[in-house]
Amino acid sequence: MADELTLMAVHAHPDDEVIGTGGIFAKCVEEGIRTVLVTCTNGEQGDGPGGVKPGEPGHDEAAVRERRLEELRESVAHLGIDHVELLGYRDSGMVGWAANEAPDAFANVPVEQAAGRLAALMERYRPQVVVTYDENGNYGHPDHIQANRITLAAVEASGIPSKLYYTAVPRERVAELFEYLRSIGGAPEDLELPPDFGTPEEQITTVVDVEPYVEHKRKALEAHASQGENIFLLRMPAEAQQRALGHEAFIRHLSRVPAADREDDLFDGLR
Repeated sequence: MADELTLMAVHAHPDDEVIGTGGIFAKCVEEGIRTVLVTCTNGEQGDGPGGVKPGEPGHDEAAVRERRLEELRESVAHLGIDHVELLGYRDSGMVGWAANEAPDAFANVPVEQAAGRLAALMERYRPQVVVTYDENGNYGHPDHIQANRITLAAVEASGIPSKLYYTAVPRERVAELFEYLRSIGGAPEDLELPPDFGTPEEQITTVVDVEPYVEHKRKALEAHASQGENIFLLRMPAEAQQRALGHEAFIRHLSRVPAADREDDLFDGLR
């Protein structure tokens, strides 16, 4: 088992596994690489039936949790992921939400406690490659930031992974996508991205072509139907979806093996 090539991705909520890593999951499965998804929270702060938001009358965290975990199982089936590990922490919600104050929210769990559980999973699966978010959680979500913290701590404590990557949203590629959407009338003319949105091209070390797996990603996204209102990609035309989902980008944060400055394979240097 120790010699088996293994990819582990550490994500915050059900549905996070798809956009940034769904393609590499499906690609690795096809290549015979073992895949492990670690989902840190149960997604209780997602939308309830009828789009009821957290804090609104009728929002039932238990029901939301049950539905989101069922959607996760369906998503995982579309991507073919071999192993799913649920840490089971409570969703902290977005910055400023009341859920931030819950003592058992994931963002408030002591890092060493959650990192210890993650390190144990690394001991079990022995992943050579681990993927998570950057230090800002890609966009500032408390649970994404906490996922980064516990992953860094678990990698250091276990000493097992050979490579650690952060998911990235290429700033230039997103700008091109929005320009394309405006050209076909698929986005408002005045839609502008914040100037600091996404990752500058020069910081990206790795871009993986996952175009053959776009349909897997699209079906996995559709599986998370309860959150469909928040998944803008599902409302885009098919050509735009292909552009948006056909490549996945990463920043290589750690490598204990020689690897190229610019990669197209997370396992570069390992096979």
